[in-house]
Order: sequence, then C-alpha cells, then structure tokens
Amino acid sequence: MSATPQRHRSFRRLAFSALALTAGAGAMVAAALPAGAAAGGGAAKSRTVDVQMLSFNDLHGTLEPPQGSSGTVSERQADGTTKAIPAGGIEYMATALREARKGHEYSVTAAAGDMIGASPMLSGMFHDEPTIEALNKLKLDVTSVGNHEFDEGKTELRRMRYGGCHPVEGCFEYGKTFGGSEFQYLAANVTDEKTKRPLLSPTFIWKKGDVKIGFIGVTLEGTPDVVTADGVKGLKFGDEVETINKYANELNKQGVKSIVALIHEGGLPASGAYNYDCDVPGAGAGISGAIVDIAKNVDPKVDALVTGHTHQAYSCDIPDPAGNPRTVTSAASYGRLFTDTTLTYDRQTKDIVRKPAAAPKPVQKVVSRDVPKAGDMTELIQRWNALAAPIANRPEGYISADVPGRGSEAPEKPLGDLIADAQLEALAPADKGGAQLAIMNPGGIRADLAYKAAGSEGDGVVTYGESYTVQPFTNMMNVVDLTGAQLITALQQQVSGPVNGPNPKILQVSKGFTYTLDLTKAGADRVVVDSVKLNGAAIDPAKTYRVAMNEFLAGGGDGFTVLKEHTNKLVGASDLDCFNAYLNKSSAAAPIAPPAADRITVVK
Repeated sequence: MSATPQRHRSFRRLAFSALALTAGAGAMVAAALPAGAAAGGGAAKSRTVDVQMLSFNDLHGTLEPPQGSSGTVSERQADGTTKAIPAGGIEYMATALREARKGHEYSVTAAAGDMIGASPMLSGMFHDEPTIEALNKLKLDVTSVGNHEFDEGKTELRRMRYGGCHPVEGCFEYGKTFGGSEFQYLAANVTDEKTKRPLLSPTFIWKKGDVKIGFIGVTLEGTPDVVTADGVKGLKFGDEVETINKYANELNKQGVKSIVALIHEGGLPASGAYNYDCDVPGAGAGISGAIVDIAKNVDPKVDALVTGHTHQAYSCDIPDPAGNPRTVTSAASYGRLFTDTTLTYDRQTKDIVRKPAAAPKPVQKVVSRDVPKAGDMTELIQRWNALAAPIANRPEGYISADVPGRGSEAPEKPLGDLIADAQLEALAPADKGGAQLAIMNPGGIRADLAYKAAGSEGDGVVTYGESYTVQPFTNMMNVVDLTGAQLITALQQQVSGPVNGPNPKILQVSKGFTYTLDLTKAGADRVVVDSVKLNGAAIDPAKTYRVAMNEFLAGGGDGFTVLKEHTNKLVGASDLDCFNAYLNKSSAAAPIAPPAADRITVVK
C-alpha cells in the first residue's frame, strides 16, 4: 500500500552477470430512453449502447500466482462468515478477461496504477519488462501511473512507456529490443519542474464507431511521501481533484462528454470481503479514506472513478457534488480480481447515463485458478523464468511454517519482526554501525513467506526469488543516531499526522524493543509513552540510540518526518542482503520459526 524505494543498479549488475445523467451532459434523461432513434444517415441505431469496462489496479508485476494469503481473496458467505478463495496469476487473468469480453462489441480495459514496481523477482529482476509485455498481451487500453511507477525514476518510467533497452544492463533477450507499452500511460497531475508540462499524457480518448469515452489518469498527490527522493526528483505532483476537474473541462471542450477518472488513491471498506456491499445502509456508507473526499469533489462531468493504492476491493456509489450517486471501484491487488462495469452511452447526448439504483452494479470477478491457463502467458512466464532461474532458484534458508507478512492484517507481523531482527543482527557489530534496534516500514514487506514449495525446491525452503519478492527494493540500510524523544515521536507518527492519521502505518521492530499501542485512544495518544522500552529499560528521551532502518525511512518516507532529523549516518549493506544473511544461518535441521509477534502490545 505504501512505501517503496528505488532499486539499485549495482544489484542489477550483480544479479544478472508492475437515475441521473452527469451534470455536464445538461438535461436529465428518463430512465427509459427511446430506442431506435436514427444515428445519422444509414441504418437505424439504438440511442444507447452498453460499453463494458473491465478494470483492475495494483498488479505490481505479479505474473505468477502469489503465495500465501496474498494469493487469496476473502469471500463473504450467506451466513456472514468469510471464506478464502485462491486467486491471481496472469495466466488465469488473461483467460478470465478474454472470456469476459466475449459477446461485447464495445469493451475497454483500464487500470488505476501500480502495474509495475514492488514486483516479484520474475518481473523485478528485469526492470518489469515482462509485466509490460504481459499487459500488452492482455490488451490493456489505458492506465494511470501509481506511486510505484516512480520507484526507478522518471527516465525509467518513460522507458516503460516508449521502449528501449535498459541504459546500464542493455537488452535482456538476445536480438530483442524492449518495445514499451502498447497501452496508454496517463499522468495528468505529474509535471516536470523544468518544463511545467505533464510527464506523460494527461488524457486518453477511447473510440469505437461513434462511441467516445475520455480517460483522465492521476496518481496520489502524496506520491513523494511514499517513494524515495531519487524516484521523484524533478517532478511535481498536483492535487487530484483540481487536476481531474481541469481535464474534464478540456475533454468537454473537445466534445467528449463521457469521462472516467483513473485514480491511484483509494479507500478502506468496512469489510475485507470482495463482495461486501459498501452502499448499506446508504450510498457509500461502508467506505472511508482519501477516496471519499476526492469522489465527493470531482466534477459531476466525470461519470465513474476507477481507483487503487489501498489494495482493497469495493464497488460503491459515492454521491458527486450534485448529490447524484457515482460509481467508485477498486479491484484489490496482484491480479486477484477485476471489475466488470457497464457504462450506458447515449449517442444523442454523447454522455453516460447514470442508471437508477435498481440497475446492476459493477461486479467484482475473482481471477480463479480453476480455468485453463492462457498459453501465451505460460510461454511468457517460462521464457523469463529460464533467464532468472540460475539466481531465483538458489536456496537461501529454511522456515518451519508460514511466516505472514503482507497478508497479515495485524499491526505487528511475524515477517516484519523477522526482517527487523535480520537488520539488527547484520548492523549491530561496531564496525557495521553498532545498531541497538531496527525499525522496518510495513509497506516494504511485499509478500508472505510460504512453507509450501512453489516449485521443486521442497517445502520449507526459501529461495532467492522468494526472499527477493518479500524485499524487492534493494534499499541500502542506514544506521543513524536518534534521541529517545525522536524515537518516541516516530512511534507517534505511525498513528498521527496527515499521512498516517487516516491510515496508520505500524513500524515493525526488532527483538528487545517493546511498547503498548492503545487503539481506544486517538492520534499520537495511542502510543503509551512510558511503555516504550529497549531490552526492558525505559527509553530515555535525552539519550542517543543507534537505530537501523532502510534509506527510505531515513529519508522521512511514509510520513515519518522526524527520522530525517537523524545524525551520524553510516550506510550498510542492502536490506535484501541483510535478510538473506539471516536466512543463510538456518538449515533443514534448524529452520526459522515464525516470530511470536509479541513486541507491540495492542489494546483494543
């Protein structure tokens, strides 16, 4: 959901050697429009035509079926219980999308950002060229950028769009030059500080016959808060609502009245089940988060919002500024779901008819694994896997059971503890920085460690490819001086401030560092200050501590601005190297057990 810095080229070289009509349309249209109105010249056409919009978000280069809880979706049952359904994998997604399009003359496929970045090794090792190739094969038409599209900076993002081989590593496949995306990447609110122009196209007009639908793509204004400084250098990120409204007016001036906004910002539904109804007891009543305010302020000219970033699944009708319900959707993440939305296009007004509440809502469809695999995607995966295999299949360590990370909804995650412990152990020696504790941002944990083998390595074996999938950014570790007061402020910034107040981000901590988080309180008061201890001793606000963290956190990422105030920085090994060194000390006879996750006491 958040956080995610730039991958380093040095690693790459080493490794290789993601009923109402809109206000803008003018008059209200009756729920039942006259059919058979002449559409100009020849045979009579129906006044309205249904356009199928298939949408998804936050793929993150996940081509193979994700492991652990990241590879399931929660389905609400009739009795109120939930069931985990295996889902995801580009081979199954291709089959599902192609099947969904059958019988639909008018069908457009759109996405809401983070197609690449924070990717598993199969894609990430090759700078996400495999994912762009897969999305081309999927016949994606258009996507907004997300924050992760900036993990490797603006030049690399433009290469993803326009093609060319990597400037350092060259072409990955003999005789082949990377061609870039065949789909349109939109970045309406991302401007170059020098030219003042959008980095990529702000809008895209999809056309079929006499039907035209305009798309506006934006990422969250707070992208610089969740990407390393190098990734967003030279760029300015504008307000989402102001940008969308500006380009909605421009599309209208071009005669485009049907408009969809692709927004890499999202909401938090009251339930994690993909089939939860967030319009009970009223329109949009079951969802909170940044997207709610955005949706309530985006011009009524915009007919639907496709969103992302929070990795949640929802299909809600949030009222627009005119008070009319408007579709706002998100399809979870990692290719586990896609949303099937019907946009009814009125040929006379050239606008989308906002249907009555009784009309079918957008449908969340599970990318289930009980359908045939798409052969072209299987070939793609096998081709890139053959290139990655010598490194990806190398055993790194052993675990005795699943170690939940990304898939855990608890504030403290067993895999978060494991990563923090690995960082502390690597950087505690005096000549490595003398760290006394380590902290890890939760958004940097990109997967679970699954006990069951994904290939032929054997159950309990953690391969390099799997450890890379957990820690794909190859952030350099920093060991810095922080006062006890600054440490406490950092803990308070987990649950307060403009970035983390609405959506807390709980730092994962190394062994020996303990405190209580009281969720019955609000904001910074949730951290019980006198409970913060290191190895049983209360943290002294005036004392200086040596703290290990990745460079993203040390730069104040994810809203932890106090961490930028550090002094006496020492740069250590990469986070992935620290993690693998820790795994290397295990064996089949002495595997690593999942940590108990008992360092943060949570009061509810």
